[in-house]
Amino acid sequence: MAELEIERQASNTAVAAQDEDRLAQFGYKQELKRDWGLAHNFGVSFSIIVRLTTLFEYGLNTGGPAVMSIGWIIVSFFTLAVATAMGEIVSAIPTSGGPYFWAALMAPPKWSPFAAWITGWFNLLGQVAVTTGISFGLAGLIATVATVKSPDYEPTPAKTIGIYAAVLVSHGLVNTFGVHVLKYLNNVSIILHSAGVTALAIAVLAKAPTHQPASFVFGYLNDGTGVDGSPGWSERASPAYLVVCGSLLAQYTLTGFDASAHLSEETRRAAWSAPIGVVSSVGFSAIFGLLVLLSLLFSVQDFEATISSIYGQPVLQILIDIFGEDGALVLFSLIILCVWHCGLFSMTSNSRMMFAFARDGGIPSFFHRVDDRFRSPVRAVWLAATLSFILALPSLGSSVAFAAATSIATIGLYISYGIPILLGLVWHREFVAMKGPFNLGVFSRIIAFIAVAWIITITVVFVLPTANPVTSQTLNYTVVAVGIIAIGATSAWILWARKWFTGPAAEVAEAMRLGVDLTEPGAEIDEKAVERRGAAPESSD
Repeated sequence: MAELEIERQASNTAVAAQDEDRLAQFGYKQELKRDWGLAHNFGVSFSIIVRLTTLFEYGLNTGGPAVMSIGWIIVSFFTLAVATAMGEIVSAIPTSGGPYFWAALMAPPKWSPFAAWITGWFNLLGQVAVTTGISFGLAGLIATVATVKSPDYEPTPAKTIGIYAAVLVSHGLVNTFGVHVLKYLNNVSIILHSAGVTALAIAVLAKAPTHQPASFVFGYLNDGTGVDGSPGWSERASPAYLVVCGSLLAQYTLTGFDASAHLSEETRRAAWSAPIGVVSSVGFSAIFGLLVLLSLLFSVQDFEATISSIYGQPVLQILIDIFGEDGALVLFSLIILCVWHCGLFSMTSNSRMMFAFARDGGIPSFFHRVDDRFRSPVRAVWLAATLSFILALPSLGSSVAFAAATSIATIGLYISYGIPILLGLVWHREFVAMKGPFNLGVFSRIIAFIAVAWIITITVVFVLPTANPVTSQTLNYTVVAVGIIAIGATSAWILWARKWFTGPAAEVAEAMRLGVDLTEPGAEIDEKAVERRGAAPESSD
């Protein structure tokens, strides 16, 4: 036994050395504690993704059961293509920076800093919006439970914001002082989101007094997008418009899997574990999400009563109709616990991205500091919490602010996913030279093309208004927030950032593109190769 333990420790030491050497090739030293395995890396993304209950009401109103069920299957297919394309990239470039670092290495030298800059800001926006969507949604669930136990309680926007602030503080405290227990909470989260959610779905189906027919679950289209008696979008525009807007439920839920990339500097065998974490988290989330979605839709007892629930929460109404008030609250508490873990790991991912972006100068270097005692990027954690709180403030005066936050999360993150995938598609020969152990081979460009086409599609769709008529109260301010980032980041680049922001160290970036290991004695870059590559794009295999 002693010999086996010695061999195990020697193997772990060798793996740790390989991971640190790989990180050194990117020009960085090991600052974060690398003690996460494949299961932990998978668990972070998996925990962030499974959260469909937060937009369940939106789905019922914007398309109804047909869009929710069929839309989930279609969106899952295309999202898996995006995740697979990203997995191939993170296998080659496993760093906490994620998409912006990939973009820097995969763009031509002349455009490398700009690619890193714009991708980083979109990723930062998306990360903040994901945390906002999850944790603000959790605040709404908690407020709903309060109304059940205290009928006189009125969940005003101000009260919900207060609950939201408390949720963010709880996530911030754990990410600050409890970083050493995150992987154990991760294990709990995986169990809750898999076994717990499966048990809930089975219980709902088994106990429901009656079940809806398949024609309802897969064929009933509901349009609740009209405000104050106005016609919905299916009447004003077309049912197709309603369908594409309703797909936000699935697309937002299947978002945030770049967390596996952002945690790669804390993961052993990151070149293999991180891409598996990215892809498998989407695959399993698609399966478990569909199971929960179908169990709830088949178990709806009265659609009109569910959608206009006195509790303001259709999922809770379904559970109450089946289990009664007390039983429903027990199961609803399980959902709340799952969403709390979801928000916790979203902030973890968010802070790692900000830590890395600050390390490369994208945001003030003040936020690039790892606390020596807690081994956590504490300043980045609280920056994430603060920005997430600010992004939710429009909910005080807008009834669609939450849906807009989810759109922002979806668009911001997927644009940041799409830029490096597009760069790898166009400059594919250079990408081939960088590829890691997760290699798609001849399918690489096909999958990348599907992923980019899908990202362009949803970027257009999710800035569209989701309520009719469009007023100051119903405006989808996604286009405003995304536009501010796009115009602001581009303007900042033109005016001043281009003068100092180089992204990841230029020499390291070019060395990785050309397959040169700068950690080897005497290694140097072929400047003529740099000039040739910068002259024109190479898109052939």
